[in-house]
Amino acid sequence: MSITKIFKSNNLLSLAGNFSAAIFGFLSFMLLTRITTTDTFGKWVLFITASTFVEMFRFGITRVALIKYLSGAPKEERTTLIGSNWTIGILLTIAIAALIIIIRFFFKTAIDNSGFVYFFKWYPLLAFLNLPFNNALSVLQADMKFFKILLIRLVNTGVFVIFLFFDLFYLKWGVDKIVIVYLSVNLFTSLMTIVLGWDHLKLAKYYDLNVIKKILQYGKFSLGTLVGTSLLKSADTFILGLSPVLGTTAVALYSVPLKMTEILEVPLRSFVATYFPRMSKAHREGNTNELRRLFYSYSGVITLLFIPFLLLCFFMANQVILVLGGKAYLSSLPIFYVFCVYGLFLPIDRFTGVALDSVNKPNLNFYKVLAMALVNIIGDAISVFYFKSILGVALVTIAMTIVGVFIGLFQLNKNLPFKIGMIFTIGFQTIGNRIKRFI
Repeated sequence: MSITKIFKSNNLLSLAGNFSAAIFGFLSFMLLTRITTTDTFGKWVLFITASTFVEMFRFGITRVALIKYLSGAPKEERTTLIGSNWTIGILLTIAIAALIIIIRFFFKTAIDNSGFVYFFKWYPLLAFLNLPFNNALSVLQADMKFFKILLIRLVNTGVFVIFLFFDLFYLKWGVDKIVIVYLSVNLFTSLMTIVLGWDHLKLAKYYDLNVIKKILQYGKFSLGTLVGTSLLKSADTFILGLSPVLGTTAVALYSVPLKMTEILEVPLRSFVATYFPRMSKAHREGNTNELRRLFYSYSGVITLLFIPFLLLCFFMANQVILVLGGKAYLSSLPIFYVFCVYGLFLPIDRFTGVALDSVNKPNLNFYKVLAMALVNIIGDAISVFYFKSILGVALVTIAMTIVGVFIGLFQLNKNLPFKIGMIFTIGFQTIGNRIKRFI
């Protein structure tokens, strides 16, 4: 394989897009921990976490279905799929924004005195500002145009980080104005995708009620799965934020080791972006052997690559915490160790879920995530309100991921029989072959 082909490969472009977003995300995180106090930073974390959770709801109901049906669809069908996706997105955004505004109107005093003040104040506007570029990301992923996805992510995250550098050293604006800049960057990104035509806004009028029903029919399970997946990551933050004893300071302390897991999410998201369309195509063609091979190779390779990285993080935990948050966050070191163990189970959990979606069993994936979410929420509530323990919240994360791995493997084996040992065998072979081809 030539160097040119390697750098043009979808896997590498997808990885570059996610990696660049993660790098800028880390930079913005590190800058914000130094710009704000732990209490104010906790409010920012709750704003971003709650926004991300709602985003998962808004786009979860359409994104997976759109990617699945757009892959290989003829031009006329593409037009109605994209138009219908726009219609669903606009209506959902209006409904969600209205609901949040109404809740804040009736509970304004309680909300303004809580850690969720920035979310209720600004998310209704953010929802409209980021709709176009999120629609563009869905279409571009279905078309496997990963270079354009890379550009969108570079703009959306890079511009914000540049501003934070200026704010830390020169402007000293504070969080309220930082939120305004964050909204402005999302608006700029959306305008870019509209001008370039990547969001296909001009097709919004070509909706079809039957296509809308088709998207929603598939999306009802993928929605539950994606919202559940988001809840697995955000429930910890939400429940800590609701605690009158631990509060926003605990949210800030917990968020620093939690940030390490985003490094793990980079290769996972990147490979899932190429894995899902290939699995869906193999299932559509009835190629069971290819389905099995893809599951073995993707889950095996990522698991094996995670092991040395997690060992390195474990032994350099002190340095990682200092880089991410500074000395004020060193007390979160035990939580960081727990997340190093948690990372070992992530790849197989994630790829079993995507495999179930690919073989048209999104309902089974939803049930898996639902079970994990219940374990996580109940465990978090006991840890926070009974034991008043941040470490307990982290330990529950390991427990719910192990539950997800067992349920996922069990359900997948019923629909796509496989041998678990082959995950590591094929994983080793795939890594070896890639090294040989590169050399």
